[in-house]
Amino acid sequence: FLSLTRNPPRPKHYTARERLQQQNYYPHLDFYFSFLLPFSLSGSRGKEKPNNSGESSGLWRGMKGEANSYSKLVVMKSKLKWVGLVGLILSALSLFLHFTLARFSDPGVSDYYYQSSSSITIFSWRPVFELPLFHKTGMVQGPSYRRLWGPVRKLESLHPFANPRGPYSVPRSESSGYIFVRIQGGFHDIRSSISDVVVVARILNATLVIPEIQSTTSSKGISSEFKSFAYVYNEDQFTAALVKDVKVVKTLPKSLKSARRKKEIPSFRVPRSASPYYYLHHVLPVLNKHSVAELVVSDGGCLQAILPPHLEEYQRLRCRVAFHALVFRQEVQELATKIVHRLRAPGRPFIAYDPGMTREALAYYGCAELFQDVHSELIQHKRAWMRRRGIVKGKLSVNSEEQRLNGSCPLMPEEVGILLRAYGYPWDTIIYVSGGEVFGGQRTLTPLHAMFENVVDRTSLTASSELTRIYGREVNLDSQFPRTPPSIVQVKKAEVWRSAGPRPRPLPPPPARPKYPHNIEGWWGWVAESDNEPESSVMELRTNAHKLLWEAIDYMVSVEADVFISGFDRDGKGRPNFASLVMGHRLYLSAASKTFRPVRKEVVRLLEGNREHLYEANNTWLKSVRQHFRKSLFDGAMNASVASKPSSFLSHPVPECSCVGNAQSAAAALGVKERCPKWMDDDNETSSRLKDKENDEDDEVDNDDGDVLSSFGLFFERSNESGGGEVNKEEAAQLEDQEESESAE
Repeated sequence: FLSLTRNPPRPKHYTARERLQQQNYYPHLDFYFSFLLPFSLSGSRGKEKPNNSGESSGLWRGMKGEANSYSKLVVMKSKLKWVGLVGLILSALSLFLHFTLARFSDPGVSDYYYQSSSSITIFSWRPVFELPLFHKTGMVQGPSYRRLWGPVRKLESLHPFANPRGPYSVPRSESSGYIFVRIQGGFHDIRSSISDVVVVARILNATLVIPEIQSTTSSKGISSEFKSFAYVYNEDQFTAALVKDVKVVKTLPKSLKSARRKKEIPSFRVPRSASPYYYLHHVLPVLNKHSVAELVVSDGGCLQAILPPHLEEYQRLRCRVAFHALVFRQEVQELATKIVHRLRAPGRPFIAYDPGMTREALAYYGCAELFQDVHSELIQHKRAWMRRRGIVKGKLSVNSEEQRLNGSCPLMPEEVGILLRAYGYPWDTIIYVSGGEVFGGQRTLTPLHAMFENVVDRTSLTASSELTRIYGREVNLDSQFPRTPPSIVQVKKAEVWRSAGPRPRPLPPPPARPKYPHNIEGWWGWVAESDNEPESSVMELRTNAHKLLWEAIDYMVSVEADVFISGFDRDGKGRPNFASLVMGHRLYLSAASKTFRPVRKEVVRLLEGNREHLYEANNTWLKSVRQHFRKSLFDGAMNASVASKPSSFLSHPVPECSCVGNAQSAAAALGVKERCPKWMDDDNETSSRLKDKENDEDDEVDNDDGDVLSSFGLFFERSNESGGGEVNKEEAAQLEDQEESESAE
């Protein structure tokens, strides 16, 4: 009480709003103070009489100040709201325009953005959308551009023509019986074998049951939506395309199905290079007797590649099968077409590159020492296994360097990158890596990524959902999930221990070290455990089936590529591989498209001659590389008739399946003597006249290498991006060194 009397509380100063709210608060007062009060004060200004009461005048001034400040705050908030509303409207308008433009733009680009953005490597794809060097320097139609991307002049008059040229009858109504075929092997083995099987059915006048691709059976976890052959190819197209050649049915009759289940039908494991005589004198009698015969094809073919001249129509039948009847199923075609559209979306050409570096091929040719210790051991283990199987007849230890100098080993990706840069391809060239497995993984492709920024493959151009869609619905496998190690149960042999003899007796040997399944998984386990290759798990078998689809996609992209180059053209059995089939298809379909076939022995000699200065090459070495590459475009096709055709007809289907529009053309050097029909000559005559002037300029490119080197040197990458003036050779050399040092850093 005393403290209150001595220090009485001071009266609290309330604002006008608070005083009115203490008396009786109503929500509409906010509206009054915000809007009506300022207008009323301004309207009554100068009309009111001053009040003698100081308290009332102070109250009035307080109310007036509070109203002004509050109204300013509300007005500021309302302005911010309008600004935010305008921003939202503009954002919605920009999104609408973005989706509209994407809807009516190139479907390949829109699909690439909205379906594949989750799995795209930004570093590898970002520069693709920049203008290429040719567009910036105005050289799109110049000699240098045609030298890199233009057609091969000597092969422009070569055209596909696989139609029958002589008397060719339709299949007879009376068939000798049914031929059921089981095919084993990889993608290129299956494709070659199917072509041979159709020819065999034609020779025997038999009804062909659609072949069964052994590596895609449903027992290996494959989707049940597709049955064997239909897993990769289109059955309806296959049947319709061969209606005038062979009778094709999808399944055996019911009576023969039960006999096949009981294994009562005769079976033949035919050799790879069987002759027509073999089928006419060994298979045909059995076929006439039992009305059915089973052929097991496991070596990538069942008929000799080169047939006698009087059987040349059968060679053209092979071409019709491989290049017209064997069409991939719709889902695979659509995905491959999307990839090609995405590669061409920037309006630029691209290169397809097949490394050809498989473990089997490296082991067969003894190229283990080209890799590090881990991979060398894996290759040697595979070579030892192949020697026991009789696939390899040479020694286990082979000098890999000698094999490389002889051209028997693949060109490494780094070497291919150096050769492409030496030929003149700029740093932003799009390179599509195809062909499936690359032994050594992505680390082997690292030097190629360092030289070319746009190195992509099917995984970087497609979303995981797109790849999963072509597999179909697959069941979950137990091997996908980790399992706990099983317990070890030690069985003690009590009876043997009791009857071991008089005591004291020696102690039994210590038990062997327990081995869990997870301890022997991977190469570090089975290389040390056994000399044999490990048995494939169900998941590995499923992956092998998926590889067929991956290689089918790569096959279509490689055939459609503007330029194709291969690091190796042999498989793990010394025969033409995936790249050989691609080069044969390109030679048939578009012979003038650029397909480099460098001689590995000559290329290795060039590389070894300048080993110390590969990244600082002089003009003389660059001219040598370009001259060899230019010769390989035509001479390589001629050499393939001797190197690849005796093993695989599809790797070089010329001259049987081609015709020439001009008898005086250089394509006649390939042995093509058949003139194209009149309707083909009329279509090609107009285009050939338009290209004569451009082709004449191609001959001058060889003499202009000095000028080209200043613009497209080996590592003279981005100096001309600004599109400025000319650069002399000394400045170009300095910039090349600068670019090289920057890339090294």
